[in-house]
Amino acid sequence: MFSPADNIFIILITGEFIIGILGNGYIGLVNWIDWIKKKKISTIDCILTNLVISRICLISVMVVNGIVIVLYPDVYTKSKLQIVICTFWTFANYLNMWFTACLNVFYFLKVANSSHPLFLWLKWKIDMVVRWILLGCFAISLLVSLIIATILSHDYRFHATAKHKRNVTEMFHVSKMPYFEPLTLFNLLAIVPFIVSLMSFFLLVRSLRRHTKQIKLYATGGRDPSTEAHVRAIKTMTLLIFFFFLYYTTSLLVSFSYLITNYKLAMAFGEIVAILYPSGHSLILVILNNKLRQASVRMLTCRKIACVV
Repeated sequence: MFSPADNIFIILITGEFIIGILGNGYIGLVNWIDWIKKKKISTIDCILTNLVISRICLISVMVVNGIVIVLYPDVYTKSKLQIVICTFWTFANYLNMWFTACLNVFYFLKVANSSHPLFLWLKWKIDMVVRWILLGCFAISLLVSLIIATILSHDYRFHATAKHKRNVTEMFHVSKMPYFEPLTLFNLLAIVPFIVSLMSFFLLVRSLRRHTKQIKLYATGGRDPSTEAHVRAIKTMTLLIFFFFLYYTTSLLVSFSYLITNYKLAMAFGEIVAILYPSGHSLILVILNNKLRQASVRMLTCRKIACVV
């Protein structure tokens, strides 16, 4: 039987899983239907579609990982399941982080104004640049996950050979160091896409300040579309970076949780908070994105009409 804390964990993580799958699945479905109708897909829809697919994979892996670690820790530590979960989690995690950074870079290139030659070239070639960035993100994520799988497989074989030669206490100290170094290192390296997102955000804020000064000097009044676009993009990026930061810090907590006395509680808390990012941010995207919001309104309207009929 599970304890009351385990039952609460199961309820919370199941609720987050359902919300995350529905939210991200809805975004992917809307973009897919639009792609079929128009016979082409826009750059932003391409980024969002890849992002939600990576998030669906990430949520699934995180839920499985949390349930197995918290409820069945012996199964996790005594089988190759750890290698499989860590490999898929690393792949989905890196994809999600890099696709998020790509989304922030797109907002910056699409909305910001600058006379720098490199910026102008990137803005002109934005469709081609974004697709190459997405391909590069996939390649980096795949490479890192394969490295993690190789290291953990070697670590697993090492302990399988050494387990008859060491007592339990010695094995604990031996097993943590090989696991700590690669996984923690690659988790720390995941801060790179976060830094890219921050740089895009601050450059966009700088562009808004410069644009506001120009408006004050030359504008005759009225609403300025460029300013409104800046403000909308900054709002979206602010929420995204907040969730991004929350997810990254809790991912580090999960990685270092074995150093905490109450390992199980730290792992459960970290998993619950971390899943808020891929689940909650998808709902924010639906609210802030005009096409997604209008599609949801039409869906609700049609459902109300069907219920009346």
